[in-house]
Amino acid sequence: MIEVKKTQKKKKYSHGLFLNPYTESSSTSAMRIFPPVGLEYIATSSKDYMEKITVLDLRQEKELSDTNNLVDFIRQEEIDFIGVSLTWDRQFDEICDLLNKIPKEIPLIVGGYKATECAVELLDRCETVDIVVRGEGEVTIKEILSDVPLKDILGISYRENGELIHTGFRPFIDAEDLVPPDRSLRRYKYLLSLNGVGVANLSFDSVLTARGCPFNCKFCTFNLNPLGQKRKYSERSIKSVVDEIENTTAGVILFGDDEVFANKKRSEQICDEIIARKLNKRFIAQTRIDIAKHPQLLDKMVKAGFKALLIGIESPHDWVLEQFNKGFNSNDIREAFKVLTKYPIYCHGYFIYGNIGETEEEMLRIPEFAKEIGVDGMTFNKLRIEKFSALKEIAEKTPGYHVTDRGELYSDMYSHAALKKIGRRMRYSFYTPGRFVKILRKNIFEVKFFRPSELILFVLTAPILILAALWGELKKGRLGDTLKRTFIKNT
Repeated sequence: MIEVKKTQKKKKYSHGLFLNPYTESSSTSAMRIFPPVGLEYIATSSKDYMEKITVLDLRQEKELSDTNNLVDFIRQEEIDFIGVSLTWDRQFDEICDLLNKIPKEIPLIVGGYKATECAVELLDRCETVDIVVRGEGEVTIKEILSDVPLKDILGISYRENGELIHTGFRPFIDAEDLVPPDRSLRRYKYLLSLNGVGVANLSFDSVLTARGCPFNCKFCTFNLNPLGQKRKYSERSIKSVVDEIENTTAGVILFGDDEVFANKKRSEQICDEIIARKLNKRFIAQTRIDIAKHPQLLDKMVKAGFKALLIGIESPHDWVLEQFNKGFNSNDIREAFKVLTKYPIYCHGYFIYGNIGETEEEMLRIPEFAKEIGVDGMTFNKLRIEKFSALKEIAEKTPGYHVTDRGELYSDMYSHAALKKIGRRMRYSFYTPGRFVKILRKNIFEVKFFRPSELILFVLTAPILILAALWGELKKGRLGDTLKRTFIKNT
């Protein structure tokens, strides 16, 4: 054993905190089961500069979700550096309030997609924030921690003499140069749970095989943000991807790429390597309907262990798809699902409603279309128009439409409340008791997502799950409405 010399150089910081500030109350069950891998990449890049690192995910920390308790934790643990990942629109005001309560003497760096979009607003509203990292942060954080003069660090925004300074864009990192996140920094396992109830001893993780997206949908905004830039598509080597998968302990892995199958030949090779190594994992991936054109790849995906596909369908209406610049129409969607429904893979569709010019009748057509094409499950979200979206100009030029500061679209005809009500009608039109039976049957007998021991635990917890769901609806004051829509009439 080699003894470490006591004269080893002391690192700059004693204890760094890397914080995912989103709380359990703002997250769906599906969102809570995956770790904040982007934040973990940054924490891993900082290891050479800190004696100790703590990664806190407030979705998993009920006590520390209270701001006062979190500040007490920061002081008690003698935290002397804080990095925060700001990724989503939700909870923005609450997170700004939290950031302003961080002790001013502690360096506070904020990064992430939302931070890049709102760099100016963050620095204006949060006097405790020292630097906003724009775009990718793995190299930037090392330069900050190395005391490189701020003016010489690309991809940051900061204050100087009362003015905001925005340095130039940082060149993109080659995906192959990325160091996988150090999963030993985690304080907890990410286990399957629904409505706060543990369903099975089944752990989840996320792996990136590439960065960037080769497509140009109109609701993508990074290429329009003057302080941000669209990520050029860059792939990791097949070996590095499969090595990372092999070294994870999780049973289920989500490929976090915007489109993991952008390079079909490479995707086949990843499947081949997973099969060759006999990795006993289950995989979930985000994709487009184009995957249906590649039956050989789909066959290999099934053999490799792909169990679910998250598919961006967006709308059954051709005019909406054209407005989004999706590159396909409703007939293409139908043809794709004729193929996809033949495979033992759970297909979950994502739809957007409340689009510019969309009527209530057209919105209510969405769940009917989903049932017609054979989608197993679906998520539908109200259209949000981000700060630099190409859709913002269309909305502003369309009479009767309005966009809030938070990007929420509404109109004189369809208020926020009206859209929310339509959304509930859509949800209960699709998710009937019979639909839940179909979902269970497909996952158990066709997809075979659950192993026997997991299935037994799932069955045993089913009554608790139902009670938890009912209690959740009761707390929201809509239990009666939910029961009526489910079992009597969905109006």
